[in-house]
Amino acid sequence: MQTERHVKLFKNGRNQALRIPREYELPGDEAVIRKEGNKLIIEPVQHRSLLKVIASWQPLPETFPDVDAELLPLDDIEL
Repeated sequence: MQTERHVKLFKNGRNQALRIPREYELPGDEAVIRKEGNKLIIEPVQHRSLLKVIASWQPLPETFPDVDAELLPLDDIEL
């Protein structure tokens, strides 16, 4: 794959834009852009899965009260 390709810049309303060639197409529908000196860096947004987010949580240091302690026992129901 090529590592460099010349593209044309154009105006899109008040914004400057460029068409990204197919071989440089990013996955997804969101990207992050930042400027480092005179370079623009464009990276796709990496969405974390819910399972990865939950796995990164630390346990809570508090204990929860026993909410069933004051309830009457359940009745057996015959169907």
